[in-house]
Amino acid sequence: MLRTLKNLALSSHPGPGVAVSIVAVVLGFGLGLEPWRLVLLGLAFLANQTSVGLSNDWIDADRDRAVGRTDKPVALGLVSKNMVRNTAVATALLAIALTVPLGLWAALAHAVFIASAWLYNAGLKSTALSVVPYIVSFGLLPMIVTLSRSEPAIAAPWALGLGALLGVAAHVANVLPDLDDDQNTGVSGLPHRLGRVGAGALICVALVGGAVLAFFGPSGQTTPLQWVGLVLTVLLAAAIAVLLRRPPTRLLFQLIIAAALVNVVLLAFSGERLLG
Repeated sequence: MLRTLKNLALSSHPGPGVAVSIVAVVLGFGLGLEPWRLVLLGLAFLANQTSVGLSNDWIDADRDRAVGRTDKPVALGLVSKNMVRNTAVATALLAIALTVPLGLWAALAHAVFIASAWLYNAGLKSTALSVVPYIVSFGLLPMIVTLSRSEPAIAAPWALGLGALLGVAAHVANVLPDLDDDQNTGVSGLPHRLGRVGAGALICVALVGGAVLAFFGPSGQTTPLQWVGLVLTVLLAAAIAVLLRRPPTRLLFQLIIAAALVNVVLLAFSGERLLG
C-alpha cells in the first residue's frame, strides 16, 4: 500500500504542484485571507495539481514507455493506469469541492483552471495551440485567489496578464528538455514548431513582459521591489538569450527558473494591488 501511494505521488509531478500551491497561498496571505480560507485554498490547489499531474502520466503512459522514461512509475508498470486515472478524476472533484466554501465563483474559476489543464494533457499539447491551456490556467490563478476573499473581487488586469505570461514561460520551459522525445512520439506543440531557439526567445519575451506588467500595472507608487524585479528579469533574459545559441545546459534552465521566480515574487508580494 505504501509503495503504491509513493508511486502515485511520484506520478503527480509533486515539485511543480507544490510550487503552484505555495504561490496561491502566498497570494492569499498577501490579500489577508483568513487562516481557514488559506488552508482550504492550499489544499484545493494541491488536489488540483495532483489531478493534473496524474492525468498527464495516465494519458502519456504508452508514449513514456515507448521512449524509455525511467522516471515515470506508470510507464514502468509500478502503478496501474486505471488507478492513476481514477485518482486523477477523484482529486479533480476534490479540488473543486474544497473551493466551494470559498465561494461559488472561485469554485467555477477553479473548475475552468482544471479543465483547461486536462485539455492540454488530452491532446492540445500536440497542436499549435498547446500554450493556450497554460495561458488560461495560470492567468486564472490570481483570479481564483481574489474570488476566495470574504468579499470576492476581480483580479486586476495586469495580474491576470502576468499570470498568463508565467504560463507561457512554464509551458515552454517544461517542454524544452523533452523536444526530441516528444517529436519521436508525434507530439508537436508550439515550442516544437518554433524550435529550441525560437521557443527560448518566447520564454524571454514572456518573462520580460511579465516584469513590465508588474512594474507599470499596479496602481500607486512604484516600489523598490518592482525596480529590482524589472532590472533583474531583463538581465536574466539577456543571459538566457546568449545561452540559447549554445547546446542546452543545466545553467540555461536554472536561469529560466530564476527569472520565473522573480516574476512570481513580484506577483506574490503585490498585496491588495492584485485587486481590480
